[in-house]
Amino acid sequence: MPPRTPTPPRPRRLRRALACAVSIAVVMLTTAGTGHAEPYAPPAAVPAMAPSTLDARYAAERHAIENALATARDVGDADRVRAFGAFLRPERRFLYFDPRGNGRAIEVIGDIASARRVVVLVPGADTTLTAFDTRGAKPWSTPSGGAHTIYTQALHTHPAATQTPRGQTPQRWGRVQAGRESVGVAVVAWLGYAAPRTFSRDVITDERAGEGAVRLRRFLWDVHRVNPSSRVGLLCHSYGSVLCGRAAKDGPEDAAWRQVTDIALYGSPGTTAWSAAQLGRGRARIWSGRGATDWMEDVPHVRFLGLGLGPDPVSRSFGARVFDAGNGGHSDYLAPGSASLRNLTAIALGHPAGVTSG
Repeated sequence: MPPRTPTPPRPRRLRRALACAVSIAVVMLTTAGTGHAEPYAPPAAVPAMAPSTLDARYAAERHAIENALATARDVGDADRVRAFGAFLRPERRFLYFDPRGNGRAIEVIGDIASARRVVVLVPGADTTLTAFDTRGAKPWSTPSGGAHTIYTQALHTHPAATQTPRGQTPQRWGRVQAGRESVGVAVVAWLGYAAPRTFSRDVITDERAGEGAVRLRRFLWDVHRVNPSSRVGLLCHSYGSVLCGRAAKDGPEDAAWRQVTDIALYGSPGTTAWSAAQLGRGRARIWSGRGATDWMEDVPHVRFLGLGLGPDPVSRSFGARVFDAGNGGHSDYLAPGSASLRNLTAIALGHPAGVTSG
């Protein structure tokens, strides 16, 4: 394993000064409404999640995306026309879709009803429906792109997690190999909350995270109803780690939460918890990692009067299992071929022996 490249002192000081300036600036920002009427319809009623209703749920959400695409064309929203058109590719399946505001969506890769392992990817700030698939030249940094990267990595490096059980047909195994279905693992791109903007006061408080934590726990109950024997790994990036932290420490120790065996916090500004013990509660393994050039290192890890998000999850005092996140930056954790991708996939699949320490 190549050694991590230390950040030179001068660039590190500049990064720290910039990060502090940004932190001060966002406190002073306010969010004003545009005054524009919402052109997109609210989500229609859909069947509750159960093994027998999944196909109907996927079909209902596809219909909702079709309606939203028509609205986007009517109002001349070119970015959403592109995004929603991509959502409608035949192989894609969504469990939830809400086009209002910046939007929410939950996409499933694999067969969530039969998977032995369900991986839930929780993204961070600035994640919207138009950034669900593409963001610059780094598709792996988006919810859907990252979920596909994890799924592909699992297929290639952990074949035992995706092998077809005895009795399955070669035809079905062919679909597994094609990346369309897996009875071993399912990966969920979970944009189930209103992610804050980086340059906003919301990003240095846990208000959005608290709202999202309720929604995440509700979704995990849906997974439990669909597949009570599965085990769950949470991959929580950036502000998504704040959400996962709130979900872990605030909610009850119920049957759905007991399915969670691993929680990975990467590129994290904090979780509002003072230690990993508050999150794991003796059951889930709590992991943390940060790339050597991730600017999040220089964000003040404090919490006072509701501002700030608490201790640094990669600090020794926090007590998480620190994994090798390589030399990448804030958007590079799921880059193909990276040490961070290999380790996050092993964590997601519940293979702690396959994780290299940071």
